[in-house]
Amino acid sequence: MKNITVSVAEEVHRRARIHAARHGTSVSALVRDYLVSLSAEPGSVSDVDPRRLAQDELFRRLDQQGRGLSAADRQPRNQLHNRERQPA
Repeated sequence: MKNITVSVAEEVHRRARIHAARHGTSVSALVRDYLVSLSAEPGSVSDVDPRRLAQDELFRRLDQQGRGLSAADRQPRNQLHNRERQPA
């Protein structure tokens, strides 16, 4: 892995840190992910997890169809695992 040094204005750095903090990551990770996305070509192998890409695409399509996930759609645990409570 190579290190890169980048100089940016203080205000740009401050905003990048705020953005990274809101997304639970670091400025370095943001820059790394951006550079990986620039270097990725369709059909090429990259450091991006293909399962994550597939998941993101699925959620994007569900949102477009108005079929997003909702907490109201959840089933009770006993139904989910087919474990009806037995009388004592």
